[in-house]
Amino acid sequence: MAPKSERIGRKLRDPQSRGLRRAVRGHLYGDSRMTQQALIDIAEQPASENPEPVARVPLRELEDGQRLQGVYAVRERELRRKRNGEPWLRLALGDATGSVEAVSWEDAEARYALAAPGSAVHVAGVFEVSERWGAKIKLSELREAAPGEYEAADLAAQSEASLESLEAKLRQLLDTVQEPQLRELLDRFFGEGSGIWARFRDAPAAKLYHQAYRHGLLEHTVSVAQAVSAAANFFPGIDREVAVAGALLHDIGKTEAYNDDPLAIDLTDAGRLQGEIPLGYYTVRRAIEDLPGFDPELAQAVLHIILSHHGSLEHGSPVVPATREAVLVHMIDNLGGRLGSFDRLERQLPAGESWSGFDRALSGSAFFGTRAA
Repeated sequence: MAPKSERIGRKLRDPQSRGLRRAVRGHLYGDSRMTQQALIDIAEQPASENPEPVARVPLRELEDGQRLQGVYAVRERELRRKRNGEPWLRLALGDATGSVEAVSWEDAEARYALAAPGSAVHVAGVFEVSERWGAKIKLSELREAAPGEYEAADLAAQSEASLESLEAKLRQLLDTVQEPQLRELLDRFFGEGSGIWARFRDAPAAKLYHQAYRHGLLEHTVSVAQAVSAAANFFPGIDREVAVAGALLHDIGKTEAYNDDPLAIDLTDAGRLQGEIPLGYYTVRRAIEDLPGFDPELAQAVLHIILSHHGSLEHGSPVVPATREAVLVHMIDNLGGRLGSFDRLERQLPAGESWSGFDRALSGSAFFGTRAA
């Protein structure tokens, strides 16, 4: 029997093995760490005239230097120019596990036209992690995805909490509010027959920084209201029911400020032109005005929480928190948003990495020590 190396040589010289030789070259040049034994194992695999398609790799599982091919959602697109005037394309691609930046230096304008936000595209390229430029996919191919190539649920970011669990927690919080006028006001928004409830249930909490996915607004609101309810018991002088009602309503404007496209969350025209705080204020004020005899002081207390919950004028609030309840809701809301950024960054973190890149929401990097262990 001929030696193993001689058998491999004959296999590689066989005209029927051209596909095999391409596979060997692809692995050889695609991964410089490939061992001689790995090359031998590839050479001994039978050639296939109809190879199986490459399985789509979830974005969170990509590793530095890994080649990828599959369908992902376009979250954002931007056509930029080099110094010499030539165009290049920057995309934000996403799936249910996270998102990552992608760049294309060739056919930028044509690919820009294909990659509309919210669309599904089939891409091929290499994932690279640079100390200077961060994690990016360098695209070699991009085309529109055919309907049968993907499942929409695989491309939309998702909450780790079930809708049933989140709604049950919301109903429990609502039951703790005993003040009749507040209960009636909250029922206008969260009652099962409410017109706004269906939108609130599915809306995202943000475009990018925290809970930017379907049911994200419900998840964020429940977590803030739960924390406000608990914290109110430890600080004297706080009206817990006013604080909880304000916490439940503080982001109600986001039901109008964001679109309903789970593959490409963005601001609506109303969100851009008015902002989520004014939208929320007027929505709640109109509801209060429709309730005969609503206590003006109670209305003012709740509306002040909505107007001031961003904490400062430079962050979008027309007034700063001036009551105990408003300060509490602002602080807990800010905490929830920042911790939500950690969840987002952890979703995007490449396998084996413990530090994220610089993040605007945190004004620094996030550390996930246990992931590198």
